[in-house]
Formats: sequence, structure tokens, C-alpha cells
Amino acid sequence: MSPKRLLCAAVATMAAAALVAAPAAQADPTGTPNFRDIVAVGSDTTQTVMNGLSDAITINGNKVMGSYDARGSATIQTKETGCTIPRPASSGEGVNALVAAVEGNTNCVQVARSSSNSASTFPGKNLTYIPFAVDAMTYAVRSDSTVSKKLTTAQLKSIYNCTAPGVGTNFKPLLPQFGSGSRDFFLKQLGLTNTANYTTQFPCVIDTDVNGEPIQEHVGTYLTDTKQILPYSIAVYASQIYGNAPAAQGKAVLATFNNVAPTVLNTSSSFKRDVYNVVPSQKLSESAYSQLFVGGTSLVCTRTDVITQFGFGVNPNCGSTQIVTP
Repeated sequence: MSPKRLLCAAVATMAAAALVAAPAAQADPTGTPNFRDIVAVGSDTTQTVMNGLSDAITINGNKVMGSYDARGSATIQTKETGCTIPRPASSGEGVNALVAAVEGNTNCVQVARSSSNSASTFPGKNLTYIPFAVDAMTYAVRSDSTVSKKLTTAQLKSIYNCTAPGVGTNFKPLLPQFGSGSRDFFLKQLGLTNTANYTTQFPCVIDTDVNGEPIQEHVGTYLTDTKQILPYSIAVYASQIYGNAPAAQGKAVLATFNNVAPTVLNTSSSFKRDVYNVVPSQKLSESAYSQLFVGGTSLVCTRTDVITQFGFGVNPNCGSTQIVTP
């Protein structure tokens, strides 16, 4: 198929997906039961698709998963008693909350959503990173931006390490907050090292908004200047555009990155990535975890209709338990 026809087919597929009845976008679990056996927290990137899966999947007729968004109230209550905790606002915070629940034996969190493979940063924590879908990243600018919408990896790297001519004036790069899985993945793909003080090391890059608050993932309204650039998930953008996720894109448009249009989702994109549900390794043999997450015939993996509805690609390794913390 020609690139032009491939692009048209991709657009048609995404448009068709918009017509499929979608679970209502929500911040936290709604309906019965009020508190679920399997609580998932963490990544902004996968929060909406996991909300959808939590609503679609039942065991013995009951919803067993509850997915809590990365943004919202300062705290969340995940169980009927004793589990009011700070809301995890990123992949890293989600994994930290899972580790705290396991080590404290609180039963408050059972799963962490992660948009990157951060297993190496949690040595000794006995976690398994289970891929369930595929995303791809590009960069976003405003629709009226003066920045080219056709940059390459080399050009983008020079912008994010502050060596590009005119950076800070003609280019104003933004990053999500430290702890964001998307930030970590994006910088690694550029060949750069993600650190908490990245914006100190590279002062042309900003990871806070005009009020000094940390920038959240995939929120186009942070683009208030025609020279700003922001990493963005193609899947999340598609969900925002088609109403399967809260509209947060503002005037953001996705760029054609390395000559691949952002509507050609996941399969040809340069910055393609697996996204994960992180679970305690010792839980994999328990029935609920095994049914939900383990193997290609698991309840999560077989709901490809929900996964693609929210803009993600089908992962051929869905349900694999090969990635474990060292």
C-alpha cells in the first residue's frame, strides 16, 4: 500500500474508532463495587485505557479493577478503610505507591501503570512489568507555531540539549515533570539522560508551568507560546481528539516526526514503546492477577477492542512476564 493510502487508511480507522461507543471518561472508579480488589495507579498515559478496561472486564460478573487517574484530588481512597493515600501523579509515583503498599502490607495498591520500562530503577523490589499495549511518541506544537512540524531525531536532540541555533528564542522546549515515564522514554530515545535536575543542566528546557507547578504529560494547553515544543503520546492525543479522554489538547497539533505522520499509529513511528502494568511478582500465581494480566489469553490482552478504541496498538507480547526487577 502506498504511503498516501496507508495514511488515509489510518485516519479512517481512527475516525471509525471514534464512532464506537466508549466508556465515559472518568477520574476514578465509579459504580459498583465502590472499592475494587485490584487497584491501579500511576501513569497519565495509560490511565484512560485502563479506566476503560476496568469498566469492561469482569470476573464472575463483578468489576474487579479500579484505575485512579494521575490528576485530580490530592488524595484517593482505594479501599473501604485505611487506604487514603496521596494521589500518584506519574509512572514513577505509581510504582513507588505499589512498593509502599507491598512493603507496608497495606493492600492499598495492587498495580502500577507505567509508560516506560523502569524495572532497572527498582532493584530488589520483586516487580514484574507486563506489557499490554503499544504507544508511540512524537512532539506537539501549537497549530500557529513557528516551529517546524517536520523535525528529525537529531534536530530534536539538539533542541533538548540546548545546542540548536536559536534555542531558547526560536525553540522553547518543555518537558513533563520528573517521574513521568513519558519524559524518561522520550529523553532516552533522544540519547539523553533523564535526571531530576535536567532543566538545571540544560536551562533552555522547562518542566514547570507559569505558576511553577510541574508539567503533566500530554496536556496541550501548556503550549502558550508559538515557539514551544512538548513531547506527546499519539495514543493519548487520539483519545483526546475523539472524546475517549478528557479534551486537554488545546491548540496542540502533532508533528510529522522523522517523516512519519502521527496518524500512522505505532507501527511505523520512530519512538514506539510498550506500556505496562506493574505487579508484585509473587502475586502472578494468584487467580485474579493471572486471569487479568498473564499471557496473551488474559482478560486484559483479549480486550483489543478497548485497547485500540483508546488509540493504542495491539502488543504482540501482551501478557509477557519476562521483564522483572533485578
